[in-house]
Amino acid sequence: MKRLNEILGIKYPIIQGGMANIATGRFAAAVSNAGGLGLIGGGGMSAETFRENIRECRSLTQEPFGVNIMLMHPQAEEMAAIAAQERVPVVTTGAGNPGKYVEQWKQAGCLVYPVVPGVALARRMEQAGVDGVIAEGTESGGHVGEMTTMALTPQVVDAVKVPVIAAGGVAGGRQLLAAFALGAVGVQVGTCLLVSEECPIHSNYKEALLRAGDSDTVVTGRIAGTPVRILKNRMAREYVRREKEGASREELEHYTLGSLRRAVFEGDTQTGSLMAGQVAGQLHEIRPVAQILEDMWREYEDTLAGLSAAER
Repeated sequence: MKRLNEILGIKYPIIQGGMANIATGRFAAAVSNAGGLGLIGGGGMSAETFRENIRECRSLTQEPFGVNIMLMHPQAEEMAAIAAQERVPVVTTGAGNPGKYVEQWKQAGCLVYPVVPGVALARRMEQAGVDGVIAEGTESGGHVGEMTTMALTPQVVDAVKVPVIAAGGVAGGRQLLAAFALGAVGVQVGTCLLVSEECPIHSNYKEALLRAGDSDTVVTGRIAGTPVRILKNRMAREYVRREKEGASREELEHYTLGSLRRAVFEGDTQTGSLMAGQVAGQLHEIRPVAQILEDMWREYEDTLAGLSAAER
């Protein structure tokens, strides 16, 4: 099976995650220009802003790019139509089943890659005619499922015939090599790109990521059925404490309402929601996107060469 870069016509087999309030058209263009596939995250946008960002991205890059549509968004249906109208090269989706939109996207020439947390949805998506699926493990930042990437990816690969992209817990070339070994054609990354020079998040958010260690993320909302992985801070500790005490969803929303925007735009590292994956402990410096992707690919090649030499 072809690697993701061959399928999409890009330099590296790497997709940037469609992170809400972060993945703007300008940032997506920077990732695409650096050799990955940049995604515009519709999660924190209105439908009108979504269209504006698609057009801005197209004005800043000649390379393929894509969008991510959160299906729980109140304007998801309108965004789905916009993606088709604008003939976006790649559409990814999260938080639901995009089956009813697949036909219009395919008619518009879009490649469709839904994010799936398990085998059952992956099979349904294959039947719906998608071009591939993104198997996202619980190591990832933001909204998460239960299965780890190491366990999820090979089971999805074995269950479907369409290409599988691995996501969650990938920040370097060794993890990229592992994803290939599991049968994936490429990876989706998010957390490692948050500390890029081009990423539009507040500098306080970036500094918090650079300070993070291996166990500095926590999942809030598991009990309530809305699990989200974020960096540990005052809000996270209070949320988990109140959740364990049996607080209602309405009471818990007091902590999360507007918290991602506070982190991204205001740099609030105490009560903001600093979404990040478990690879946060691997982040040590702020670099250009192009350098991050190039270093990841070089580490992949060096690790592969090392393994090959060890087998001789």
